[in-house]
Amino acid sequence: MTNLSNSDARRIFLAKQGLSAPPNKALTKAGLLELIHEIGFVQVDSIQTVERAHHQILFSRNQTYKREHLTALLEKEGSLFEHWTHDASILPSAFFRYWKHKFRHEEEVIGERWRKWQGEGFEHAFEETFERVARDGAIMAREIKADGHVSGGWWNWHPNKTALEYFWRTGKFAIAGRSNFQKIYDLVERVIPAEFHEPEVSREEFVDWACSSALTRLGFATHGEIAAFWDLLSPDEAKAWVNAHRDELTEVLIEPALGGKPRASWAFLDLLTSLQDYPDAPPRVRVLSPFDPMIRDRNRTERLFGFFYRIEVFVPEPKREYGYYVFPLLEGDKLIGRIDMKADRKGGTLDVKRLWLEPSVKAAAGRLERLHAELERVAKFAGLEKVVLLDGWYTKS
Repeated sequence: MTNLSNSDARRIFLAKQGLSAPPNKALTKAGLLELIHEIGFVQVDSIQTVERAHHQILFSRNQTYKREHLTALLEKEGSLFEHWTHDASILPSAFFRYWKHKFRHEEEVIGERWRKWQGEGFEHAFEETFERVARDGAIMAREIKADGHVSGGWWNWHPNKTALEYFWRTGKFAIAGRSNFQKIYDLVERVIPAEFHEPEVSREEFVDWACSSALTRLGFATHGEIAAFWDLLSPDEAKAWVNAHRDELTEVLIEPALGGKPRASWAFLDLLTSLQDYPDAPPRVRVLSPFDPMIRDRNRTERLFGFFYRIEVFVPEPKREYGYYVFPLLEGDKLIGRIDMKADRKGGTLDVKRLWLEPSVKAAAGRLERLHAELERVAKFAGLEKVVLLDGWYTKS
């Protein structure tokens, strides 16, 4: 068993997550597709405190990212598609044939329950919805909503909305686009090009792909982390895969950031011999989305970076430690703090409410200059004219 230093572990993981490439190198549409393929997925979320999560995730990796390229890949070319990992995400359509196993699992889990969710007549709405989309084409939930229905959360979806989501979750429908972030549904064969539907893969091939592709993107991982990456398998399935592929893997001990017992993990055999191939992360400060895949696994983030992070959107305001939607700050290979900021669209400003640096991080002049340069970049990307530091935005601890 080989020891892997914390600095090497961070360097590998950041490179695997697309955060070590030059952030100002021109990113073409083909390059964007390649970037998403390398990362694996980009989470989608409706909150737009500054910018939508998927746009910010990609901008964090390359400041030349263009939204229209993502739209073209998703809505015109079908090279990307939307579905679920642990949350709604954008994925390469090259993965679509593997997702068919996810669709079958969703059918088993939600099938009969969703069809009979709200009592008599609900199943008829499913048949009606499918027939309408098949006949008339792409549709939004609001276009098929029953008269008099009062919208609410997912628990109060109208029958046709439930049907649309059901057929999407089970692979009959796909997301053809979004309008003001609302999904547009259509038959999957009209959205995902035929080339991505075949060939069919066996369950064994699916499990092998899910585990090997997850470990490739993590660099090193426990069987639980392998299973959690795509959220397609159970930890027991990932453990069985590890045991069956021991001749391709090596066990490594990952040094935690804050000391303590090293974490035993698995890696492919060539990881340790290719350490020199992983570049250092750029030294600039970068604002990450709270939904960035690099910090999705909060426990892994804490072990590797010594950084405790929780999003407090669903925490009652009096109990929040930081704020409703606080952004982590990455500098080089370290998570140095978090920032509370919001776009004032009417005023054209990025309003910075508060900065918290980690206890070991000093507010050196150079660091604050790098932070301000990043805030200027984020403001420009979000279509805002300037950054405004509000009173009390930073108080030295």
